[in-house]
Formats: sequence, structure tokens, C-alpha cells
Amino acid sequence: MKSIQYRVHGDVDVLEVAESDVPTPGAGEVLVAVAACGLNHLDVLQRRGPALIPGFDLPHVAGMDVAGTVVGLGPDVDLDAFPDARSGTRVVVNPAVPCDDCPACRSGADGLCGTARVVGGNVAGGYAEYVVVPAANVHRVPDGVDLVEAALVPTIWMTAWHALVEVAAVQAGETVLVHAGASGVSTAAIQLARAAGARVLTTVSSPGKVAYAEALGADLVVDTSTTDLVGAARGFTDGRGVDLVVDHVGPAVWDASVYSMAPRGRMVFLGNTTGDRTSFDLVYAYHFGLRFLGSDPYDRREFAPMLERYWSSGFRTPVDSEFALTDAAAAQRHMESRRATGKIVLRP
Repeated sequence: MKSIQYRVHGDVDVLEVAESDVPTPGAGEVLVAVAACGLNHLDVLQRRGPALIPGFDLPHVAGMDVAGTVVGLGPDVDLDAFPDARSGTRVVVNPAVPCDDCPACRSGADGLCGTARVVGGNVAGGYAEYVVVPAANVHRVPDGVDLVEAALVPTIWMTAWHALVEVAAVQAGETVLVHAGASGVSTAAIQLARAAGARVLTTVSSPGKVAYAEALGADLVVDTSTTDLVGAARGFTDGRGVDLVVDHVGPAVWDASVYSMAPRGRMVFLGNTTGDRTSFDLVYAYHFGLRFLGSDPYDRREFAPMLERYWSSGFRTPVDSEFALTDAAAAQRHMESRRATGKIVLRP
């Protein structure tokens, strides 16, 4: 089979087409013929190095968001427990693979498993014609849903779902500020917040992205290259401020986020696009009772409910562009350009 791997960290030119035997699924695993693989920023960050996920090793095949068809079963696959693992089933893959044996896993908090594997993160992923995954991690794609669309869902929708639903507990009637409204996670967050009955204010960094965020349902889109965010947020809420901020940008928007929040408002943060450290006025934060919530990794039990909500709610994940598997370098270069609005997809 063909795959795209890299043997050293570096620019996109380290990506190379590799030929290998089709992998053989082990106990409790299935073989999936990849129909589509969605790109994520982690693919680029880990290629540049250093790797961000423990257990990573070189050479590496990236690709966390995989959809395809089950074409082979390893020994001991329990089809009564995992009926979606039957051969011929169209599936989407949950990329998080906990050990199922540590204290965190036994308590149901498997997102905190210290030895978790991540398909495309620290084990071989979907930049390939075939991938092996646990039977527990495949979920049937409904008839009528294209496998390309299914491949866009896992990382961005699960990340947004965990942050808004599980951690921040977004409520109807709240006002939510979502940063970087044209990004993948924010594409999901805007729609989830609106579906919960919240009003949504979102930011973009250029005029060309305003229409994209509006089409997702945002009530107000602020182009921060020309407009003061704090003033816009205060105006949008009649001076009160927003109830919830969803931030995966980090230091570049931190102060504006803090001063856009209502008394007893909360911020759920889940990324560090612009840096790893920030600071803020402690007196202001505690005086107004602001709450800062780190969004930890999701648990396996959340994945199926998220998918069911996605399939049934009319959500959408726009596609920016599709590339052939052998054009993975061009696909990642396009992602690095920051010109994409919507997801980028590889098609083996």
C-alpha cells in the first residue's frame, strides 16, 4: 500500500511516499480501507517537531481523522459488542485509544490515560490507503452521509463538544464568544452553541472570512483587523459582557477575552496557537468572579453521542479543498498558508 511518512522533522519536503505491505489487524482490531482523511494542525506541528504527543516515534504516518470501510478483522473481535466493526461497514474512526486498564480508564476518565495511543498522533494514521484501529473505535456512518464529510468530524467536533458541552456546560440564553470563527474547531463550536440556544459572537482576522462565519450561524462576526473586540462584545451585550468565551488562540486574544466577559463569566480554553504563556490582572479576575476552565482530552463515552448529534442536527463541516494522498505536501503547505476556510481533505 501507499502511505505518506516522514523520517525526520522539518518542512513539507520531509514528507515522502512510502510503499509497504497492507497492515494486519491484531487481536481486537480491524483493517479500514481509507476513503478520506481530514487534516489537522497537529499534523503540521508534529512534522515540524518536536512531537507534542508522548509515545511518538519516527518514521511517522499522520492523519487522525479517518473514514473508510472495514475490510478485515483480527482475532477476538467481539461483533456483539462492536457491531459496527463488521466487514463492509462504512465507518468513521475515533482516534483516541486509551489503555482501558489504568486508574483513569477504570474510573471512566480515559481521556486522562497516561499511555493512550492516538491514531495519526503517536501511531500510524490515515495518510495511507489502509489503517489498523481497535474495533471499539469504529462507528458506522449513516447511509447517505458521504465518507469525506464523515472524515471531517472526529477531531474538531469532538474537541468543540467536550469544551462546550462537557466542560463549560453552555446554556440556552447565554452569549458565547468564539475566537477564530473560520477555523475547524470554531466551525463546530459556533454551530454547537447556536444549537444549545446561545447567541454567538465570533472573531475573524480578515474581511474574507466574515461571510464564512456568518453562514455558520454566528449572530455577529467581528473582524479584529479593523474592529475593537472588547467594544464590539460590550455593544453586543448592552454593556454586560459575554457569558462564555471559547478560546484556542491563546495569548494574542487573552486580554480582549478577559475584558469582554460578564461578571461571573467563564472562559474555556483549549489551544495555544499564539503561544504557551499569558498573564492577566488577578484583581480584575477575582473581583468579577471570572472562571477559567481548561478543556482536557475527551473520554471515549462522549464520542458516540457527539456523532449522533452531528448526524441528526443538520450540522455541516465545509470543505476548503481536496488533495490526492500523494499531494500531502501541497495539502499541508496550504494549511500552513492560513488561507483555508473549511477543512482540507486527503483522498487515497
